[in-house]
Amino acid sequence: MASHRRPKQPSRTRVTVLTTAAAAAVALSANAANAAPSEKPSKDEVKSKVDKLYEEAEQATEKFNGAKEKQEKLQKEISTIQDNVARGQEELNDLRDSMGLAAAAQYRTGSIDSSLQLFLSSNPDDYLDKASTADQLSAQQVDALKKIQEKQRELAQERSEASEKLKDLSSTRTELAKKKKEVQGKLAEAQKLLNSLTSAEKAALAAEQDRASRSSAERVELGKSTPASGRAAAAFSAAQSQLGKPYVYGATGTASYDCSGLTSWAYAQAGVGIPRTSEAQANYGTRIYSQSQLQVGDLVFFFNDLHHVGLYAGNGQIIHAPRSGTVVRYESMGTIGGPFMFGVRV
Repeated sequence: MASHRRPKQPSRTRVTVLTTAAAAAVALSANAANAAPSEKPSKDEVKSKVDKLYEEAEQATEKFNGAKEKQEKLQKEISTIQDNVARGQEELNDLRDSMGLAAAAQYRTGSIDSSLQLFLSSNPDDYLDKASTADQLSAQQVDALKKIQEKQRELAQERSEASEKLKDLSSTRTELAKKKKEVQGKLAEAQKLLNSLTSAEKAALAAEQDRASRSSAERVELGKSTPASGRAAAAFSAAQSQLGKPYVYGATGTASYDCSGLTSWAYAQAGVGIPRTSEAQANYGTRIYSQSQLQVGDLVFFFNDLHHVGLYAGNGQIIHAPRSGTVVRYESMGTIGGPFMFGVRV
């Protein structure tokens, strides 16, 4: 006869664990059901984030420009030093050759005591002339040795200077690569945000840019007020000729520009060499803190760190290369996105 065993009852601990797990699963399901779906940022929110990224990219661009300018300056200085070292080495070799020839001549003639040479000489007068020449040669040798030592010191100093500048160049190149990567990262992030917009939203943003980038034909009243100088008028005219050219970070024309690239190029056309970066340009002339005193062609600076610059166009407007995704255009000083700091009259 088969035996019947009573089923084993689950332990109280096991029941508690299972009950707790079931309750947690129900709670998670309820939370998932009640959670609101992640909201897609609006066009205005995207534009605000993109504008901020573009501003940060422009800040990095000016640092990039400064590193690039420093790199070019160091390369020129190193090249000059290396040329000087090469010429100095040739001079040193010539001095050593001269010393070598003199030493060889003395070796061939030998070093006989002067009294014995006089006694053996068939022509004492001739010997005295030769002795005088030998004394003169000795003085020349001393002078040549001094020149050799001086030239060696000069070469050692120039080689040391070149070595230090090469180290500086290496760190500058590292900084340049870092800033380039930073700019590219900001621009890529901005583009990713723009790509998230719908076709209609992209079209609306493009329309806003078109309105901001009105042609010079619609701004014929600009630039007619008195320019700061003949050079300022020439620089402003040069900038006007570049309206519509795209903004590209690090560019100085004539296919594209960044902000300080445009202003430095424009003044170069007027025969005035101003620094490459906006920060350096801010110290190249007389500062004007009142907007009412600005004249056409004055440099105008924005943001606390002076990372943006343009040319004053009159009537509260400037001509500038704003940022990535835009072109050289006129724009009201009140819509730049950062405070007006001061102008500079070159």
